Amino acid sequence: MPFDDQLEAYEAFLRANRGLSGNTRKAYLSDVAECLHVLALRGAADLNEITLDDLRGWMAHESRTHARSSMARKTVSVRSFFSWAHEHGVTLTDPAAMLLTPRIPDTLPTVLTEAQAEHLMDDVEAETGEGARIASASGRPVRPDAKTPERDPDDTIAVPVGSLMANNADRRDGHPSQTDDTLSDSPDGGDGDPLPIRLRDAAILETLYATGIRVAELVGLDVGDIDFSNRTMKVLGKGNKQRVVPFGGPAAQALTRWIEEGRPEILREARLGTADPRALFLGARGGRLNQRIAREVVHRESRRAGVPDIGPHALRHSAATHLLDGGADLREVQELLGHSSLKTTQRYTHVSIEQLKARYTQAFPRA
Repeated sequence: MPFDDQLEAYEAFLRANRGLSGNTRKAYLSDVAECLHVLALRGAADLNEITLDDLRGWMAHESRTHARSSMARKTVSVRSFFSWAHEHGVTLTDPAAMLLTPRIPDTLPTVLTEAQAEHLMDDVEAETGEGARIASASGRPVRPDAKTPERDPDDTIAVPVGSLMANNADRRDGHPSQTDDTLSDSPDGGDGDPLPIRLRDAAILETLYATGIRVAELVGLDVGDIDFSNRTMKVLGKGNKQRVVPFGGPAAQALTRWIEEGRPEILREARLGTADPRALFLGARGGRLNQRIAREVVHRESRRAGVPDIGPHALRHSAATHLLDGGADLREVQELLGHSSLKTTQRYTHVSIEQLKARYTQAFPRA
């Protein structure tokens, strides 16, 4: 490809100067490479030959098969590349300076109601045989249809939590590349899975809902990031920014049981060289859990529980919504979610009209 040298130089720039995660750098480079590949097929052999009309033609070509949200990301990536090229003397001009980003409809993902979220958490806990105990300890009402399958005493492996607190100093971009794509022994998941996998999935759901963290942040967690004494976890977010996020009792119990019972069993059965002793969440082969598998877990469990089919982002959005409905300050939710600007938090959180009306009635003198 005629532009390989420029792409390599741009990648080095992103790695050294932008503080971007490995996933973000990969997305930027992929978008730019696709754009340059299309332009090369149309005859461009030098970056200085590319014009604004060429880039608009590329956008028209891509928009036939990509959503507006994808096109907006691709446009930002290409604009960033040509801005770098111009600033560093690679090109004489910046043809992408006037390239407009497509407007994205202001739509929000599916949000679970609080009752649906409780139902989902109770259902996944019931699959581990711990639904009633966790519900009782957390003050949740116990659903009459919750399943509590019998457990074999040999399923419990007593391993001190402290002995598993591995050092996470060598983490690279917060999301190590060695991941485990294996989901489970059962294609349908749930009761057909071995107990360690069910314990892991329950901990995944509870953690995502309790903290509102991103799925990339979830799989990047190490055991040493969890502080059970304070019920907080250290999360490495976008731009390698670290924040501390609290979690509640049900998530603490689900995590404790996964760490003490499920995780050691998976590590014990892992093949030599495949296990990741630092990673909090593991695949069935013992490597760090893959984002795709974490997404599949959320989709599968939401379908099993009979609630709207959601992914991790919708669960994050639901957590933020329920916090706001419960009276949390918008800036507190911003800190929890790891948003750099309040505007982003306002876009991805939804305050119920009933809550808004109640506050209006309480606060406005002529309500």
